[in-house]
Amino acid sequence: MSSSIIEEDLTIEGNVSSSGGSVEINGCVVGDVSAETITVQLSGSVDGALSAKKITVEGKHKGRLNCDDLKLASTSQVQADVVAKAMETESGAKVVGKVKITGRQ
Repeated sequence: MSSSIIEEDLTIEGNVSSSGGSVEINGCVVGDVSAETITVQLSGSVDGALSAKKITVEGKHKGRLNCDDLKLASTSQVQADVVAKAMETESGAKVVGKVKITGRQ
C-alpha cells in the first residue's frame, strides 16, 4: 500500500485522492480527501470532506467525515457530520456536529 505525506509547510487547495493508499496530513488541506486510510496528525488540518475505510484524527477537521473505523485522539478538534461503523474517542476529543454510528453488519 502506498503512502502519501502532506508535510507541515504545505497547504493544498483542492481535492486529494489516493485510490488504494494512505494519506497522512501534517499540513493543511482545503478540499476533500479520499483514500484507503487517512491520518490527520496533530499539526494537520482539513477543511472539507474525509472519506476512507479508516480515519484517525489528532489535529483539526471541519466538514463531513465518512468511514468504517474512526479514531479521535484526545487532541482532535472536529466540526463535522460524522458517519462511521465504529468510533473510538479518547478523553479530551472535541466533536461538534451530528454523529451517526451504524455498527458492524
